[in-house]
Amino acid sequence: MISIQTVQTLLFTLGPFLIPRLISYFRSIRTQAQTSPLPIRPAPKRVRNALNILFVASTIALLSTLPNFAPENIFTLTSSRLQTPSDVLFTRLTSLRPNNTLTATDHALRNRLASLDGRCLYLTFGPSTLADCPFCNSDDPQSYLYYALPSIVLPYLLNFCALGLATSSAISGKEGSRWRTPAALIGMVLVAAECYFFGAHDWKANARVLRPQDLDHFYWRMRIFRGLVITLVDVGLAGLLWASSTNRIFVIPISSAERLEEVTRTLENTRGKLGAVGIVRNVTVRDENLRRKAENYWRKEGEVMGEVMEEREVVEGVRNALESGRISVTRIEEEAKLYAEGIIATPGSDQS
Repeated sequence: MISIQTVQTLLFTLGPFLIPRLISYFRSIRTQAQTSPLPIRPAPKRVRNALNILFVASTIALLSTLPNFAPENIFTLTSSRLQTPSDVLFTRLTSLRPNNTLTATDHALRNRLASLDGRCLYLTFGPSTLADCPFCNSDDPQSYLYYALPSIVLPYLLNFCALGLATSSAISGKEGSRWRTPAALIGMVLVAAECYFFGAHDWKANARVLRPQDLDHFYWRMRIFRGLVITLVDVGLAGLLWASSTNRIFVIPISSAERLEEVTRTLENTRGKLGAVGIVRNVTVRDENLRRKAENYWRKEGEVMGEVMEEREVVEGVRNALESGRISVTRIEEEAKLYAEGIIATPGSDQS
């Protein structure tokens, strides 16, 4: 297994080259987001559904790291050394059981923990593997690894399903589907990494340990590592999904086809509204009662506006505006003329 010293060496060697590039990459993403024409928006409803799925998955993964959900460790429970005789070990265990009676799992483990190799394998692969495996033996340690692989991979497969749901186009739309491939790659890398850790671990390392507090409880340590890594992946994906869907980072510019489709949709909606206005206007003109009401309305509107324009304050305000040059009647007339010509102009009128 990779040691801490190897990891530190890699970090000190590659860190000076990778960190500046990561910082510049992050700055370029921030600059692209700030200069993007797309405004920041709330997370769409579909994305919120995906975030809820990732929240539930990360919460379950985090809860799995708690000691209450971890399998029982006989050596920790009885505060025994790895070299403690089996009779003494299980006598201590019996005193801790209800009614001083060992369980079926305890009896199955008793035969497997009779040797020092069996106890080292117990700390490496956990109690269920040693108690339930029908073909495993300490002469072939890899047989325990083969039996334990499904239980190692299962949490990642369940989380892989959660990632697949959260990044499916049916649930999160195009905002989530863009992260589907990276999520799948990360899931496969995590599975391969943990299988490698179990396969490369020196399962006999505990044979030389004399004090209980110095034992390496590899199986229980990897359970915590697995839960924390899955939690970080889910939280990280949720953060990326939220930030990209709200146009904060990783903004994808709107393509020409999408922009054209949006403009076409807007024109169709406007044309439909104008058609509806024309229908209402046609009905109003053809119906005698509606036409009379419309004429009364505009007649009343003219009378009201006439009274307003005859008020002293309004007359003085208009006179001051005309005399000071703030309002140019000539310019208003020219703009009105151009506006009217633009409305009634035909496509061939400019060429004639």
